[in-house]
Amino acid sequence: MPLSEHEQRLFEQIERSLAEDPKFASAVRASDPRFHARRRVLVAAGVVIAGLALLIYGAVIKTPPLAVAGFVVMLASLGYAVQSHRRSQSPDLHVVGGTTSRRTRGRTGRRGSFLDRMEDRWRQRPEGHR
Repeated sequence: MPLSEHEQRLFEQIERSLAEDPKFASAVRASDPRFHARRRVLVAAGVVIAGLALLIYGAVIKTPPLAVAGFVVMLASLGYAVQSHRRSQSPDLHVVGGTTSRRTRGRTGRRGSFLDRMEDRWRQRPEGHR
């Protein structure tokens, strides 16, 4: 439901007053889920590098279990980084002031999107073809 003109003016006034408060802005920035998702991606990248170093070190000293452990660490942190990146791109993580438009995805979309598309096709079918 759209806001009335009076409500829109009040909303804009509240936005302006909140934007002028630097303490509030830093608190909102710190509670932004996208900020935490980016931080997790950076930490995971560091762990990938550590896993790669462990893999190389294990190969150089000819200790296969150490090299395999390095590979497992590297692979697990890569998976964690990809998962964190995907979560940071999801539309439900946008904070106040962010966009609320839903992104359309291709074949790599969410699990339910296939069923949603099939339901839409079913609703849009011609009435004579059942």
